Amino acid sequence: MTATVRTPDGRNLAVDEKGRPGGNPVFLLHGTPGSRLGPVPRASVLYRLGIRLISYDRPGYGGSDRKFGRSVADVAKDVSTIADALGIDRFAVAGRSGGAPHALACAALLPERTTRVAALVPLAPRAAEGLDWFEGMARSNIIEFTAAANGHQAVAELLSAAVAQVREDPTRLVPALTADLPEPDRHVVADYGIRRMLARNFAEALKHSDAGWVDDDLAFNAPWGFDPANITVPTMLWHGDEDVFSPAGHARWLGERIPGANVIIEAGAAHFAALHVLPDILTWLTTSRLPEGGVRTAGVPGLG
Repeated sequence: MTATVRTPDGRNLAVDEKGRPGGNPVFLLHGTPGSRLGPVPRASVLYRLGIRLISYDRPGYGGSDRKFGRSVADVAKDVSTIADALGIDRFAVAGRSGGAPHALACAALLPERTTRVAALVPLAPRAAEGLDWFEGMARSNIIEFTAAANGHQAVAELLSAAVAQVREDPTRLVPALTADLPEPDRHVVADYGIRRMLARNFAEALKHSDAGWVDDDLAFNAPWGFDPANITVPTMLWHGDEDVFSPAGHARWLGERIPGANVIIEAGAAHFAALHVLPDILTWLTTSRLPEGGVRTAGVPGLG
């Protein structure tokens, strides 16, 4: 069920809830491009885990109004507004890919409300000192982020063809990624159910405009508005060592700066393996426990 939450500055945010009503609240922040309909564990799995999962479209995506010039830090106000509207005081936050920096923003800027944070396949700040930001990154992403560094018009023009393809046929964006995918990711997206979920996610994200995708890219290239070193809540960083969209060096850099961060770099895994580890990560966020043997990157049932 989708609800609309009004922000103090007059914007509408499209919000979904799944899982157990009254359960442990967890905000799940979607990737780039993405929407509140991104891949999540099935409602029955969430119910069994005792999780009340809240997802929403970042400004400019899906059913949420655009916020011009938004920074990564701006997510904290929107998440706080949604939590207030839903009667939630404290909550955990998880973010995957483009949602990961936004999850870290909640931890840094809402420490009194954020109980735990998990950042899956995160990016580091563009100006990360000592990090070769593009090392190990796919050429397509290098081109995209370089365009974003040149401003709104440059990145909007670059993304226009992909956005038009998604609107015509959302299933086309998943195969279009294949040229850049390492073998572990090819294995994940070969699953019909995963491809269907990704297509639905992309279609919802871009159904009205390219604004969310463009504004995410601009925000990642600009100062984030907070220092990851100031995060004090329990933090987990998960990454696959074969990721070419946000290379694992980004998680290592963040892990060296966030006090006490639990950093997991999974050998033989890549970007889309984050979909499979999500049930285990949600368990950690609400219980502080991981399954015996650690986070599982394959064969996790109940993703839907």
